Amino acid sequence: MAFVLINADLGAEEQLMKELRSIENVKEVFIVYGVYDIIARIEGQTMEKVKETITWKIRRLDRVRSTLTMIVVEG
Repeated sequence: MAFVLINADLGAEEQLMKELRSIENVKEVFIVYGVYDIIARIEGQTMEKVKETITWKIRRLDRVRSTLTMIVVEG
């Protein structure tokens, strides 16, 4: 499991939230205030699937400016 903190283009938060929710392995999405605009919880059968989701699906969405990934060690 991992949490991805996302910086979005100004005003794109709602649209990105909808797009993120449609991606397989994205389990929860929240719009937040602070340094980041969106937090997404990612789960996959393997850590490789989690990494693929982040690298090839989330980071390549239009209007995503940057991400910070936190991989969960214990749960």
